[in-house]
Amino acid sequence: MSQTDAEKIDGSDEQEQRSERLVDVSEAIRYRKRAQSAEQKQTTLEQELNQSKAEVERLNKSLSDMTIERQLIEKLAASGVRDLDAAVIIGKAKLVADTQATAADIVTQLKKEKSYLFADNLPSAATSKTSGVKERLSPTAGAIERSAKKAAKTGSRTDLQEYLRTRRSFM
Repeated sequence: MSQTDAEKIDGSDEQEQRSERLVDVSEAIRYRKRAQSAEQKQTTLEQELNQSKAEVERLNKSLSDMTIERQLIEKLAASGVRDLDAAVIIGKAKLVADTQATAADIVTQLKKEKSYLFADNLPSAATSKTSGVKERLSPTAGAIERSAKKAAKTGSRTDLQEYLRTRRSFM
């Protein structure tokens, strides 16, 4: 075998290997399109994932804010606040300013600084009788005693007048 024959055989092997590696143009175009669509899908999925993560963070922050607000409302209501809305707004502002404070700390601070927001132990005007309403029970010793205790407890002029009226009608 001559050297040229050996080169022909080697050359034909290289051509066979190249032809095996080469793919039809139509298949190459199809592969490229599939790769491009996969890359586009990957970028859109990454964007959706980032949006979802941002939404989860926002919801977690909102949940924690709502939990703190609920605790503050519970503490304020238990302490006998008169104007719950105003107290909650002031309390939330104080919580934002001092992140280390708890709801109980804020309530005690509000009681010291803004005592007008909290009810004294006097009955509220909304629960008292109007001037035109009279007690329906006939005056008995129990009714006189109840109205006397109420007048002594509240110290209100209207309760004192109600007691005197009840006593006068009984005696």
